[in-house]
Amino acid sequence: MKRLLALSALFLAAACAPEEASRQARQCDVSLLVLGVAQDAGKPQIGNPDDPAWTDPSLQRYATSLALIDRRGEKPKRWLFDATPDIKFQLHALNEAAPTERPTHLNGVFLTHAHIGHYAGLMMFGHEAAGAQNIQVFAMPRMADFLAQNGPWSQLLAYHNIFAAIMEDGEAETLAQGISVTPFLVPHRQEFSEVIGFRIEGPEKSAIYLPDIDSWEEWDEKGPRIEDMIADVDFAFLDATFYSGDELPGRDMSQIPHPTVSHSMARFEPLPLEEKEKVHFIHLNHTNPLLTPGSPARKKVRQAGFNVAEEGDEMCL
Repeated sequence: MKRLLALSALFLAAACAPEEASRQARQCDVSLLVLGVAQDAGKPQIGNPDDPAWTDPSLQRYATSLALIDRRGEKPKRWLFDATPDIKFQLHALNEAAPTERPTHLNGVFLTHAHIGHYAGLMMFGHEAAGAQNIQVFAMPRMADFLAQNGPWSQLLAYHNIFAAIMEDGEAETLAQGISVTPFLVPHRQEFSEVIGFRIEGPEKSAIYLPDIDSWEEWDEKGPRIEDMIADVDFAFLDATFYSGDELPGRDMSQIPHPTVSHSMARFEPLPLEEKEKVHFIHLNHTNPLLTPGSPARKKVRQAGFNVAEEGDEMCL
């Protein structure tokens, strides 16, 4: 409960005076809200009894997720990016930021891929929990087929808790006036589905959400350079699973490839400061020192001009 209260407080405050935060909130008709910043298993992670986050709720973090909120009109519209194992806590926080009559109501859920931290929360829409009705789940073809062919996800479809909206690479989904979401394929482990990121377009600003990718260099060979994508948006939520390559002693890091934060900062170093400031590192493994407030790693990231995503951050679109 302390953890919920702490996260809720983040949504009611900002790094400015209360009256300014209130004014900004009133002006922010369309926004992105950060609901989680950790890797799939969250922090603390299962099997790590020495993590101080077990006893210090302020150190706990939810699996990575964003919410897109459209406050125009009588009732807010709300879309979720990735359905995490922490979804019940994240929906609770979303309800405090943009309340609706039905707390579990969503206008849609966008899935990046079939690794547990990004879709397992769908189970909470089932009749054992929320008993949701016809929540639109946006998924690429293989991802949609995976849900349809495997339980318990197939039961969600059979009971009409959810229904699949099939996306195509590079094809925009128009959600409301001035709001669209476009998926783009990225290289990453594809055991059960494609892996994608999203370009999220608002009436005034735009963002990319890219929590998982094997490497920037592999992507260079097949698609746009990440620097070009950063230049084309206002906010870039980028894979920062590991800070460095030595965080998992005894594990073959080549089997769990991600661009380290150290490597990303070195690659992005030539960018002008205004481009660096667009970057918000997200999807942090429980070993990542960026999860520790005040750590030397966090200070280094900020001194270099980049940002670390925080639960409760809200960006106007």
